[in-house]
Amino acid sequence: MRRVLLLIVALFTPALATASNPDLHRSAEVDAAVRQQMKGQRIPGIAVAVVLNGKIIKAKGYGLANVELATPVSPGTIFEAGSITKQFVATAIMLLLEEGKLGLDDSITKYFPESPALKAVTIRHLLTHTSGIPDVSDGTAETSGAVGVIDFHREYTEQELAGAYLTQKLQSQPGTKWSYCNACYDLLGILIHRVTGKPYGDFLRERIFQPVGMTTARPFSSGNIIPNRSSGYTEVGGELKNEPSWWSQSIKAGAAGGLWMSVLDLAKWDAALYPDRILKRQSLETLWTPVPLDDGSAYPGGMGWFVAKANGQRVVFHTDGGPGFSGVISRYLRDRLTVIVLTNLGAHHTDVMKISGKIAEIYLPDTKGKNPIKDW
Repeated sequence: MRRVLLLIVALFTPALATASNPDLHRSAEVDAAVRQQMKGQRIPGIAVAVVLNGKIIKAKGYGLANVELATPVSPGTIFEAGSITKQFVATAIMLLLEEGKLGLDDSITKYFPESPALKAVTIRHLLTHTSGIPDVSDGTAETSGAVGVIDFHREYTEQELAGAYLTQKLQSQPGTKWSYCNACYDLLGILIHRVTGKPYGDFLRERIFQPVGMTTARPFSSGNIIPNRSSGYTEVGGELKNEPSWWSQSIKAGAAGGLWMSVLDLAKWDAALYPDRILKRQSLETLWTPVPLDDGSAYPGGMGWFVAKANGQRVVFHTDGGPGFSGVISRYLRDRLTVIVLTNLGAHHTDVMKISGKIAEIYLPDTKGKNPIKDW
């Protein structure tokens, strides 16, 4: 009889535990939502982490990190973080500000004396995408029409890259217009090197990654063997293809989007963003304040973060929109909930904001239909 009772308890305990633990219900809902989005968007692999009060409550991999080898995604799989890199660069600048080594309203000519014509451009302008410096993409400054600014196949020194970016004609006066600028964050990485004497990746490693325990975070390397690194994919005519890795090392590893990491490391980063662990509260608020423009308006972006509202509460987030990979980290500040999604399908074929929003709705039902959406 005792054995029979034990067997009955064993059979029904999982069901009872699930019924009494809403987090287990939510976990299953997340699985279903992610798989639905994965199927609908034809994404090979996804890693997800959900963090509450700095503690991971859900971390899981779905699909394949490498389709040819049938290697599954795990929470420890390393993805390209792309433009999520920008928040680490902005944090590095704020660390140097707290130490009195630079000022946000310093002219960049203090650090780039080779470009005296840009005296009106400040570090703040670079951080907030309001410098007027044109962005570059595949050798073309798309907004200005200039051709041949940089060749993405070629290796450059930092001095050569700075010269290429800083000799362009401004597309608008500094502080008057918001225009997304990868070149500006590459310049910030070079600025960090000039101020500290250390490449930006080394500075991040010493001041952020090691103290926080982010063991997978690193700048891109085309040659290094990196265990658990995911392959990147694209679609051509509806067919999945390997994303061609044709960007040069010096371009790919730039501070605009050169970091790789796992969702587990981004979860550690989230925990470190509570005040006074890495940055003071005032510094964090500076990063998360919408950009004021000279005409009195404000753009819903901060420094390395975008700023939105979800049914009244602030959401700070940033996406990775690069070739072969896409991802997002979204922090719901009032409820101290963070959703992290990394995928190995290029951003032109993926809507990670939709995935992140579906997950957020499960934990925060009042945000349904109110979450930030992809706007490009």
